[in-house]
Amino acid sequence: MSANLHISQKEPRSSFPSVAAEVRDFYEHYPYPRPVESLEQYRKRWQDPHRRRADYHLFWPVRPYREDPAILVAGCGTSQAAKHAMRWPEAQVTGIDFSATSVSCTEALKQKYNLDNLQLHQLPIERVSELGTNFDQIVCTGVLHHLSDPDAGLKALRDVLKPDGAMHLMVYAPYGRAGIYLIQDFCKRLGIQPTDEDIRDLISALRGLPLGHPLESLLRQAPDFREPAALADALLHPQDRAYSVPQFFDFIQRGGLTFGRWLKQAPYSAHCGVLAQIPQTARMAMLTRPEQYAAVELFRGTMVCHSAIVYRDDDPGGSQRLDFFGDAWLDYVPLRVPDTVCVEEHLPPGAAAVLINPAHTYRDLILPIDSDQKRWFDAIDGKRSIGAIVKRAFASEPTPAQMNRVHTFFGQLEEYDQVVFNTKTERTKI
Repeated sequence: MSANLHISQKEPRSSFPSVAAEVRDFYEHYPYPRPVESLEQYRKRWQDPHRRRADYHLFWPVRPYREDPAILVAGCGTSQAAKHAMRWPEAQVTGIDFSATSVSCTEALKQKYNLDNLQLHQLPIERVSELGTNFDQIVCTGVLHHLSDPDAGLKALRDVLKPDGAMHLMVYAPYGRAGIYLIQDFCKRLGIQPTDEDIRDLISALRGLPLGHPLESLLRQAPDFREPAALADALLHPQDRAYSVPQFFDFIQRGGLTFGRWLKQAPYSAHCGVLAQIPQTARMAMLTRPEQYAAVELFRGTMVCHSAIVYRDDDPGGSQRLDFFGDAWLDYVPLRVPDTVCVEEHLPPGAAAVLINPAHTYRDLILPIDSDQKRWFDAIDGKRSIGAIVKRAFASEPTPAQMNRVHTFFGQLEEYDQVVFNTKTERTKI
């Protein structure tokens, strides 16, 4: 498969400077994402304090909530750093990018929206230590896979992440991008360049892709892919590699980091959707978590990227992984994931509702719930612990069987990306 060639490809070190310059020039001419002039919709979306709280505890379930973290957006592109500064007005946000065009676009948004909490620097990720600052959170999405030496870039970011900090990391995945790599090779063979004329001709040619081509379905699902900047970024980028799940775990380990969770867990879970119903489910359950994720990636076959939350491997507070053993989980406060949908019409037999996270692209990731589970879900207000919800739900002391149902249900809610948890609360007696 062409994708595998991109995974294993290693540039000779002597070529690194020239490749970096080529990538920088590419983004100067074709800034991506496409520059935007208005962030009003984004501002309205993040004015909701419940949304910010849920976002915070997605990264730090076992740390008290705060609104003033130091945030680095590494490879900030044309608007990402401005969006984070708007999302967290009390935070100190730093955006870096080696493209002058990207920094200029972000600077314009900073001035337009008076984002005094945002600092911008034209700086490559490998030199991030020159800022002389450490960060609570680092956001680096869609960047490292374009570096000549991604390992060096990741290690540089790790070095400026505070010991108890969290990093949102996204890199390309190979199997869902198979069609992209086919057309990348097509363009290289024909000498197609990222010029306005060649991009126009390429857009025209893609309309003739045969039905069933690996790229054809991707084009249907992502109409903005036909825009010149998006097309150039995907098909004509001078430096591009992808990581399978095992390669991603090796990558973060080499970078001195440890895995926390996927940003969206359900697509990777052997216990969610169709993966929980196939004859091989029990066999997958015998694997380690990373091996399960690798198996699910192969079965689904269409993941185009991996987006995860990672921590330093010397994090004194551990990896922020939640513990559902014992009875500590009763003190967890569930917070609903914003935008989740509770459907109460056209239901499967026995269901009182179906929970859907619209951010999921796989349609099998729905969670039917019965009438008892619906009451427990309705009781989630971002303040009550699971224990308090149990006390509210049962007139008398619940039986072990009932408690087991509650335990399973709230574990499912998290695995299906319906809730995150805040563990820093007072103990609730049952």
